[in-house]
Amino acid sequence: MAEHPAPAPVPAPVDRPALKRRLGRTGVWLASLSTAAADEERRAAAAIEDLGYGTLWFVEFPNGKESLTHAALLLSASRQMVIATGIANIYGRDATAAANGANTLAEAWQSRFVLGLGVSHSPLVTSRGHDYSKPVSTMRAYLDAMDATPYDAPLPEQVPRVLAALRTNMLKLAATRAQGAHTYFVTPEHTRRARETLGPDPLLAPEQAVVVDTDPERARATARAYASLYLTLPNYLNSLRELGFSDSDFKNGGSDELIDAVVPWGDPEKLGEHIRAHYGAGADHVCVQPLARTLDQQLEDLRRLAPILLV
Repeated sequence: MAEHPAPAPVPAPVDRPALKRRLGRTGVWLASLSTAAADEERRAAAAIEDLGYGTLWFVEFPNGKESLTHAALLLSASRQMVIATGIANIYGRDATAAANGANTLAEAWQSRFVLGLGVSHSPLVTSRGHDYSKPVSTMRAYLDAMDATPYDAPLPEQVPRVLAALRTNMLKLAATRAQGAHTYFVTPEHTRRARETLGPDPLLAPEQAVVVDTDPERARATARAYASLYLTLPNYLNSLRELGFSDSDFKNGGSDELIDAVVPWGDPEKLGEHIRAHYGAGADHVCVQPLARTLDQQLEDLRRLAPILLV
């Protein structure tokens, strides 16, 4: 009589407080890694870890590196640092591929991988031939399918996952179906409101772009170049409207008031005050993204910020 294989052991659930400790208070968010050569990425990951940052987040562009294989590259280039997708687009792979790929990474690099998932933005999704009419329902169904995917290989712990969320309904889903939320292009006031929606326990990890430059004109020009894409996307505009900004703030690259609120600039001490405002508003972890022309300059900015942020 043929023997049936023993069922795979049930992985341990994610411990939210332990996850927060692993991430650390301050991480790094680098969009530039999506277009960098692999050798440059390896060098950057090692340098960021040596500076003492606990987590490295990276982007998934439509025409850039695929998130899960990209995560493997960064995990292999670091020793203890957590690597987090910020954000893996759910339209880029089906739920089975996302679940099995994340499980593979989590087992191979135990406790060092976090899966950030998002629904992206309507123009980017419809251009791929998908329907964007019900993003929250679509995300819920995707998570259902992930949870229903069998996985027979070893998996000591469930994969921590966070959802890209800006507004109430997606934040509520992040609180109940993930370990928390990863917010982007936000202000400390948004962090305060997000914490109220999430409740006290879920992880709240906002991204914060900064410009390490004390010249107002030059710094705001850098910030506007970065903000130009986001000020064309409805999700971000609707979020900013809820914070009290108007359509006039979105014109001509963004008003000074808007730019200064979303992309602070100045010396490390001033930027540290803005990042600490996120913690005061309820953030558990802030992902700092220095804006600069080159990856080397970003690494230098992170070095200058480290004594202020990593205390």
